[in-house]
Amino acid sequence: QLQLVETGGGLVQPGGSLRLSCTASGFSLDDYAIGWFRQAPGKSRERIAVHEAAGTSYYADSVKGRFSTSKDDAKNTVFLQMNSLKPEDTAVYYCNTGTTYRGTYYGTDSWGQGTQVTVSS
Repeated sequence: QLQLVETGGGLVQPGGSLRLSCTASGFSLDDYAIGWFRQAPGKSRERIAVHEAAGTSYYADSVKGRFSTSKDDAKNTVFLQMNSLKPEDTAVYYCNTGTTYRGTYYGTDSWGQGTQVTVSS
């Protein structure tokens, strides 16, 4: 069974940090880019980061300089490190498999269940 599972969400104060994990089972992440998305209440889903299969990453302006991605091949997991969190980062965070071509991300229909991140004092 092919599956993506996000973990690591929670409640954090403004300025704090969280690390989200996106773990794949049933297939290897070596062949895929991973897109990180978030959806806040009443808003559309927003792509915030892409971790390419080759290891490079790129970010939306809203998170650039605060968020970063990394990968643990042994755990078949991609991480999203979130620092200097703001209340506007509050959302459900999802990961998605995809491919990239000339800097454009093409997502598949494979999504995790999401993990809630709440930034509040």
